[in-house]
Amino acid sequence: MAAHPGTIQALEQQRAHLRDQLATIGDLRPGSLVGRYRRCGKPGCHCAQPGAVGHGPSWSLTRAVRGKTVTQVIPAGPAVTRTQAQLAEYRRFRQLIQAFIEVSTRLCAAQLQADPAAPGAGEKRGSPRPSRRRSSRNSRP
Repeated sequence: MAAHPGTIQALEQQRAHLRDQLATIGDLRPGSLVGRYRRCGKPGCHCAQPGAVGHGPSWSLTRAVRGKTVTQVIPAGPAVTRTQAQLAEYRRFRQLIQAFIEVSTRLCAAQLQADPAAPGAGEKRGSPRPSRRRSSRNSRP
């Protein structure tokens, strides 16, 4: 069953569109940003009152590096907003890459269907001559 040429062209256009979107990726970083509230332990502090939220938030970015969790403190203010944007950009990057891989895989399959005579599209042919058997070391005197 041959692939429809329009399908190949449409997949090439999708891939080109994804490539253009990938070119617009800005600053990015992986991880999770968490705001934490804590109690200081002083009995007269507002955080010791029942139902009080505590001090904070203090922001930390965690991510895995070579199987270990790495934590980085992010200062409150504009740095938190900037980090949130970088995390969102990383998620967008991952989605674009996944879509690019899917479209590229479909395109490669469609191209193979459209041109069965392409190199590598046929069956395995094997080596031109049979390999010689080697005797095992145990059979030597």
